[in-house]
Amino acid sequence: MIKNFEKQTSPLTRYEKEELVPLAVDVLRHCIGKKYALSNKNFLNRWGGGYKIGPARLRKIINYIRNRGLIKGLVANGRGYYIAQSREELENYIESLKGREDALKQLRRSITRQMDKLFPKAKVDETLTQPD
Repeated sequence: MIKNFEKQTSPLTRYEKEELVPLAVDVLRHCIGKKYALSNKNFLNRWGGGYKIGPARLRKIINYIRNRGLIKGLVANGRGYYIAQSREELENYIESLKGREDALKQLRRSITRQMDKLFPKAKVDETLTQPD
């Protein structure tokens, strides 16, 4: 789970694993190639109102599918999720992931520096910590 996003990032429930993952796999296995990319919004519309999940939980389900290799080569772009048709598409997606990792790392470091300036740690008086 991700701190402050516990509800959205909590592990999948039994219902989600047993009912929704197979449904998602069935939908996504037809999205072969960029031309057939499926956005979160269109995915949820396709499911209709019968399944009470939002975009964050759908992303969690798709992450589960990817991490377990239930659909090989499932990638995403600005238009949605699709199955890559070439090694080059997978390489490009991997580069995109690396770029996002680097951007998050840079952001974390910047916020850490800001925190240290805004709220410096209390300095410990070394004379108090020295044994007599």
